[in-house]
Formats: sequence, structure tokens, C-alpha cells
Amino acid sequence: MAGHSKWANIKHRKGRQDAKRGKLFAKLIRAIEAAARNGGSDINANATLATAVQKAKDNSVPKDNIDRAVARGAGELDGIAYEEIWYEGYAAGGVAVYVHVLTDNRNRSSSDVRSAFSKNGGSLGEPGSVGYLFQQKGLIVATGDEDTVMMAALEGGAEDIITADDRFEITTEAGDLVIVRAALEDADVTIEQAEVTQLPTMSVDLDAPGAAKVLRLIDALEDLDDVQDVYANFDVADEVLAQLDE
Repeated sequence: MAGHSKWANIKHRKGRQDAKRGKLFAKLIRAIEAAARNGGSDINANATLATAVQKAKDNSVPKDNIDRAVARGAGELDGIAYEEIWYEGYAAGGVAVYVHVLTDNRNRSSSDVRSAFSKNGGSLGEPGSVGYLFQQKGLIVATGDEDTVMMAALEGGAEDIITADDRFEITTEAGDLVIVRAALEDADVTIEQAEVTQLPTMSVDLDAPGAAKVLRLIDALEDLDDVQDVYANFDVADEVLAQLDE
């Protein structure tokens, strides 16, 4: 199983997000509340909630915070009803940008997202303008013995496995993420990242100046309280990432 590795970009983005841990915690809690409100509080019967809770645990959100978020979402405690919205647009270089929002104020979110695009060299598009360029998938980044990882992932139902240095990027159907992760953990494979994401079906290669412009827009969008995730179909070579980190 082969293909160009996305790990460099994933690692770069994850590192930038981790620097904003307080804001990240709030977004993880919001995702749990929305999942529980839409699908109920039973993790075994609500795959979206199970994934949201696991992601919160992976990022060290305290158990009490997680439990309260589930209770609020399920209506057992007072909470806020969040609306899910997807915004679509373009960054510099024609890079497609797909923005996932959970909000209690659609007008505020629309204004904030539009402003972030316009101030950072991007443009907000119409619904359907870029969403077709992405597929919802489960993505697991793991480390371990190659044969063990391959065997466990395939037995768990993984779609694809890409090697990236000493890491493995494992793609699954979104609904199979929890099952494949459990198979890997049962085989004592170390999980570095596991989430339901939007993977691009095609990518735009960027040089350092182009990547810097796109990342500025992504950072501005991610900094908005209502924005849960930002997906973009760009790719950069390792040497370009090294230039950005200097």
C-alpha cells in the first residue's frame, strides 16, 4: 500500500493547534455536547460521540469535564444547542478550504469566517464550491512494529496504510475508526492521533511563500471560537516545512 504521506502536514498543523490548548479544550467539549445532543449519551450507540470523547481524552481533557459535556448535550444539565455549519472557500494559490463550525449564533459565525477569509488573502465561496473535493474518513497515526501494525489494521478493517518514516497513517471509513483503533490497541500499537477528518481527493503543491499564506488563513480561522476544524487540500514538501519552521 503506497501513496504520498500526509504526516508532515498533519504534524505541522497538530503542533500549531496544541499551542492553543485552552481554546482546543473548549472546542473538544463543544464537539462532545453537540454529538450527545444529536445522537444521545450512549457511547456504544453513538459513534460520533465515542470519537469526540476519545479525541478529548487523547488531548488530556479531564474526565469530569467530559462527563459534564455529555450530560449537557443529553439534556441532563443546562447547556447550549449548537448548530452545525460548513463554510467553503479558497486560500491563496487556489487551495480549497473547508470549515466546520458549531455555533449558537449563525450571524456571528458567518461574519467572523467571512472576515478571516477576506483579511488573509482568501475568498468565501458558495455552498458546494469545494466540499466535493473532500471525503470524510477516519485517520489514525500510529507507531510500532510494521508487521504488527499492518496485520492489526487490516484485520480491524482499515482501508489503506501509508508508511511515513517510523509512523503509519491508517485510513478507515469514518464509522470504522473506533473498531480499527481498538484492534491496534489490542495489538499494543501506540496511537499518536486518531480522528474523523476530511481528506482531500486531490492536493495543490505549495512552495514556502504559498504555504505561509495558506497557513495564515488557517490559523485565523482556527482561532475563531465557533470553528471546530479547518481542512485544506494543500501539500508541501519536507524541505518547505523546514523553511517555515526556521
